[in-house]
Amino acid sequence: LPDGEGMTKVNDIVARWNAAHPDMKVEATKFDGKAADMNVKLENDVKAGTGPCLAQVGYAEIPKLYTSGLLTDVSAQAEKYKEHFSEGSMSLMTVGKTVVGLPQDSGPLVYFYNKAAFDQLGLKVPTTSAELAEVAKKAAEQGKYALAFEPDEAPNTLAGQAAAANAQWFSAENDKWKVNVSSPETAKVSSFWQGVLDSKTALVANRWDDSFGKALVDQQLIGTIGAAWEGALLADTMKDSPNAGSWAVAQLPAFGDKAMSGPDGGSGVAVLKGCSNPEGAMAFNDWFNTQVNDLATQGLVPAAKGQVTTPEKMKKQFGGQDVMAELAKANERLAPQFGYIPGFAVVGTKMNEKGAEAASGKAKVADIFQTAQDTSVQVLKDAGLPING
Repeated sequence: LPDGEGMTKVNDIVARWNAAHPDMKVEATKFDGKAADMNVKLENDVKAGTGPCLAQVGYAEIPKLYTSGLLTDVSAQAEKYKEHFSEGSMSLMTVGKTVVGLPQDSGPLVYFYNKAAFDQLGLKVPTTSAELAEVAKKAAEQGKYALAFEPDEAPNTLAGQAAAANAQWFSAENDKWKVNVSSPETAKVSSFWQGVLDSKTALVANRWDDSFGKALVDQQLIGTIGAAWEGALLADTMKDSPNAGSWAVAQLPAFGDKAMSGPDGGSGVAVLKGCSNPEGAMAFNDWFNTQVNDLATQGLVPAAKGQVTTPEKMKKQFGGQDVMAELAKANERLAPQFGYIPGFAVVGTKMNEKGAEAASGKAKVADIFQTAQDTSVQVLKDAGLPING
């Protein structure tokens, strides 16, 4: 957590717990390095018997940490607290049927759009992928883009959209991994994006290139799918531009038969092996991650249920909209059965490479997902993990 200016500091939150629980003091330690470096430190500390009870970890990293023997099974303790969080967020803290902690923040996919531009062009906010394709077509006819294809975000946004179509890429059956990226649900996402690319009705740009931000500021890009946590980033990009305050947030258009969202980023707090008091650790874990307004000041979209106050700065950036209320709806709609495999980072790298090829027309969108299928199987085999099929 950034612990930046104007944010409720983690130590201040923890101090409230300690004041109310004098027999179970908690000490918070901030790690300022990269997530991968923290995972190495955690592994070394756990093996040395000096690891902490709790650690913040990214959802996609959890399966690898679990199979490396670093996380504790707290399924029994989690039963007391799981109703405090969305089902989709809880599923991301689960490997097979084993719960390893509680979710902290989530990144459900939503649709961001320039409300002023939509009104000017006579566009309606899409609620289905078919409507989204039609809106993208109408916007393109008027020299604008209501959609962006982002090759560098392929493993995040495309996986999240597949989850929203009710795909379940990875599951565990009889203590073996099952890989099912090549599914009819995923094919719906593939078909949608291939159609958009073929019709040239989406902006093709890497999300983290300067060209993406320029397209926002210049009002060339007036709509995009993104993770909930991107709202603050989009607003900051446009804060000094003419369209500052004119954007809004809506639910992700339905890619399947049911209106759902899918995960893109976020993290949870896991209980590490060697923790002497997992019961107490989970009690604090639940308390800390339900301090939703404090966590919101840190720039998070809390995974816990409950009303979150939209910070005034964010409300102003989004034209007075109660952004957190809309993001909370998306959190409730998170696909309940989507998770990752150990080594998903390798899969993501290959998806990015194939995504760049699809963007340039050298490959099809379906090839991105086939690459994910093949690479996932190989990653599991290389790790010596059992796999079905």
